[in-house]
Amino acid sequence: MINGATVSLADDQILNNQIIGGIKILRDHLGCSLHEALDALVARYEVLREERPEAFVCGHDEYWTGFYS
Repeated sequence: MINGATVSLADDQILNNQIIGGIKILRDHLGCSLHEALDALVARYEVLREERPEAFVCGHDEYWTGFYS
């Protein structure tokens, strides 16, 4: 399992609600499956929400709207 605290490559995409771009960056860098990259993104999202909630361009309730996996 990938630790959300250590995968910071996609922080800009996560903070700017660019989910697909973040998954692509993580998948390319980690050489993992799509599902594993999504898991890594979600783990990092949770860390960033806790550590830097003010840095997000939208609230938690809006973040995943329209994204279906």
